[in-house]
Amino acid sequence: MSAQELAAGVLVLVGVALFASAAVGLLWLPDVYARINAAAKAAGLGVVSVLLGVLILDPSPASVITLSLAIVLQLLTVPIAGIAIAEAAWLSRAPRTPSTQDELESPP
Repeated sequence: MSAQELAAGVLVLVGVALFASAAVGLLWLPDVYARINAAAKAAGLGVVSVLLGVLILDPSPASVITLSLAIVLQLLTVPIAGIAIAEAAWLSRAPRTPSTQDELESPP
C-alpha cells in the first residue's frame, strides 16, 4: 500500500466517521436545532473529506476540476441549507429544550 492510498483511505474513513457521528447525533440530540447542526457539520465536512480522498487517488485534470467544483459547492450550499431548515423550524415554532437559546426572541 502506497502513501497515496493510505492518505486517501484515512480521509475516507474520517468522512465515514463524521457521517456515523451525525447519525448518532440525529438519534440522540434533544431538539431539531441541535440535530440540524449535527447533520450540517457531517454533510459539509464528511463529504469534503471523502471527496479529498477520491481526489488523492485520482489526480487527473478532469477529476481535479470536477471534485474541486463539488467541494466548493458543498461548502457553499450546506450552511445555507442548514440556515434555511433552522429558519423553517423556528417559523413553525418547533419545540426546543431549555438549553437551546433563541437569540431572535424578544428580551423579557
